[in-house]
Amino acid sequence: MSTLKDEFDFEERAFSKKSSSYKNFFQTAKTKAKTQKVKKTHNSLFYTLIKWTLGLAFLGFLALTTALILLYLHIDSDLPKINKLADYRPPTVTNVFSDNGTKIGEFYKERRIVLPISDIPKSLINAFVAAEDSRFREHVGIDLIGIVRAFIKNMQAGSIVQGGSTITQQVTKSFLLTPERTYKRKIKEAILAYRIDKRFSKDDILFLYLNQIYLGHGAYGVEAAAQNYFGKHASDLNLAECALLAGLPQAPSRYSPFKNPELAKQRQLYVLKRMQEDKYISIDEMDKAISLNLDIKAKKNWFIETVPWYTEYVRRYVIEKYGEEAIYNQGLNIYTAVNIEFQKIAENAIESGLRELEMRHGYGKEFKNVSSLGIDSFSRKIAKSLPNKGVLEQNRVYKGVITALEPDKEIAMVRVGNNNGYINLDGTAWSIKNKIDNIDDSSSEEPDTSATDSKNRLPQKVLKIGDVISVKALESIKRAEWKFSLELEPEVEGALVSIEAETGHVKAMVGGRNYHNSQFNRAIQSRRQPGSAFKPIIYAAALDKGYTTSSIIIDSPIAFKDGSNKVWKPQNYSETFYGPTRLREALVKSRNVVTVKIVQDIGVDYVIEYAKKLGITSPIERNLSISLGSCGLSLLELVKAYTVFSNLGYLVEPIFITKIVDRDNNILEVSQSKKQKVIDMSTAYIMTNMMESVVQSGTATKAKELGRPAACKTGTTNEMNDALFIGYTPQYTTGVWVGFDKKKSLGKGESGARSAIPIWLGYMKGALEGKAILQFNVPEGVVFHNVDPNSGLLSESDYGVIRECFKEGVLPTKRVVEQSGEINEEDIPITETEDFFKSDI
Repeated sequence: MSTLKDEFDFEERAFSKKSSSYKNFFQTAKTKAKTQKVKKTHNSLFYTLIKWTLGLAFLGFLALTTALILLYLHIDSDLPKINKLADYRPPTVTNVFSDNGTKIGEFYKERRIVLPISDIPKSLINAFVAAEDSRFREHVGIDLIGIVRAFIKNMQAGSIVQGGSTITQQVTKSFLLTPERTYKRKIKEAILAYRIDKRFSKDDILFLYLNQIYLGHGAYGVEAAAQNYFGKHASDLNLAECALLAGLPQAPSRYSPFKNPELAKQRQLYVLKRMQEDKYISIDEMDKAISLNLDIKAKKNWFIETVPWYTEYVRRYVIEKYGEEAIYNQGLNIYTAVNIEFQKIAENAIESGLRELEMRHGYGKEFKNVSSLGIDSFSRKIAKSLPNKGVLEQNRVYKGVITALEPDKEIAMVRVGNNNGYINLDGTAWSIKNKIDNIDDSSSEEPDTSATDSKNRLPQKVLKIGDVISVKALESIKRAEWKFSLELEPEVEGALVSIEAETGHVKAMVGGRNYHNSQFNRAIQSRRQPGSAFKPIIYAAALDKGYTTSSIIIDSPIAFKDGSNKVWKPQNYSETFYGPTRLREALVKSRNVVTVKIVQDIGVDYVIEYAKKLGITSPIERNLSISLGSCGLSLLELVKAYTVFSNLGYLVEPIFITKIVDRDNNILEVSQSKKQKVIDMSTAYIMTNMMESVVQSGTATKAKELGRPAACKTGTTNEMNDALFIGYTPQYTTGVWVGFDKKKSLGKGESGARSAIPIWLGYMKGALEGKAILQFNVPEGVVFHNVDPNSGLLSESDYGVIRECFKEGVLPTKRVVEQSGEINEEDIPITETEDFFKSDI
């Protein structure tokens, strides 16, 4: 029984245990089911959230993309086209050249000289790349890495030392965009930079960049900058010079080696270090470049420094014919007829001749005076204006100020900028002569203006401390100390024109004493009375009216009365009448009365028309006063008229410009000598022959110093207001004018022979040095005969006669010109009486 009971209990316990297990199982299953259901719910929510998030993100991305596309399309609608960069034609410099191809001038608004990339040295390219855009060859026009690096560099340096814009972006800004600072412009810049990088090669971009960029002091592009700062071509720059230029784009004025050499050096060091870091140069090359002292050249003003009178004439001509755009922006090459050496000889001859004239008379402007407290500031101002970093050059004239007077030592202490020196007062009397005349010297009853006396006491009365004077640097005593001489402030002026006879080429033209002080061209723009320099035109007209070289004209008193009963009585310079006078003698001695009678005989209108044939274009008043040169003419047209004589009757238009070529080497114009026969060859030669006599025995005997055949004529106007001398050899015809801009007397005796011939001689000797001595050719149709000097008729004798030239078939007859002494001037009006009293010697 127990056994059965036990077995039953056991089985009951087992069943109970099994039931409990099932129960636990189902409970667990139920729990798991609930957990899975929760998880499934959670997963469903999560996935739903993910889906919504992704959906919204996609929608946001789509919206953003759409917005960006719309923004891009909006910006792209007014983006400039980059294709125009392929035809790069920026404003470039117009160059002017002399007769031998030497550069003498430039005209521009932007001084740019375009170089092909192959002519720009690698070291210069590498310097700009290292300084401005080290990843230039890797990026696609914009460089995010470069922007970050520039930000770090600038933070480290505490200032802006590196920009974030790439070279391509700088090209974009320079060529295609405005300088405004807006986000829209920055977006445009990035888009265009990317497009440019895809459209053009890296070398193309560098070509644009290095020729367009502004590098200070008017220089656009590396070639102009190399010339501005170093006086050489970009291809000749060394590494140190390349680095300096590459440091300029960020701030050309701030880093200018002219204005701030220390800052320029610091910037150069930065560029060299960047080049070394980018492996363009070695450390040794960097150190060598750093230690190299740069020779910074003063910026050359091509227009002012060489032949300004000539280049200004060229400028006016080109603007009138082709317009300002052509000369300032289109890079013309203008070839001229000027000879630089002749031009310098002419300028020196004028300066020397006018100095001698001033020394004879001592006229000059009154001295400006600055207070003793203002001497330092005035000197600092002068120092800044001096060339060559303030270092004076021997024999050049400078502006200075008197700082002290030491009468006992007869010296005046002078300061020129940062230079000091002294003047010996015992050599200054001539230069203050006219000022001495106005001094009331109480120590003497009558002031003595002689040089021997005034040197001891009067210079100190004229000169005062603080007087601003002109001084010539005579001798350097030691550094920044000089011995000076007192120079007058220039007032008397002069002009010179020289034309090559056969070609008409104007080889030299000086329009005044100093172009810096006055740009008025007295050789072309001024109209002054020529005085007796006009007489050869009258005498040539007379030859073509039947006169001969031996025609007799009576030099006797004559009077003319006009409608208002004013009487004009022309007189000779000597106020003497010489009776019967041969035509040659009248011209050689410049007889006024004879000339008036000739004009009265052949007619005023005939003379005027004859002058026009010879190239005179200025209006000539229709009255007898033209006999003595009362009409206003330019020096150029007077010299042009004389070239008809030297060219045996042919008028040759003066040529300043021989050729003009545009930037594409297309020839715009070529000047060729235009010869027009206006008078007979025989007339022209006879005039030359007569004017040779002016040199041999007339009013221009000083011109014999030239030592070769020359035909010349002097001219002097009322009260010595104007002095002229026109003369020619077979090679050159040259005219000189001397006078004041505001008409006043040059001084007693200052005729054309005294004031103008020395200048003419100084120029012609220099221009003809080393050239063959030529004779004037005698053309066909000219014959020579012996003539009785008293009657002017042919003579068979060999004694007491003169040899004279005539036109073939026009030999002297018994002709004596004697006027009635009184004419009716209703048809030929007389001007004011004073206009008739011209004088000449």
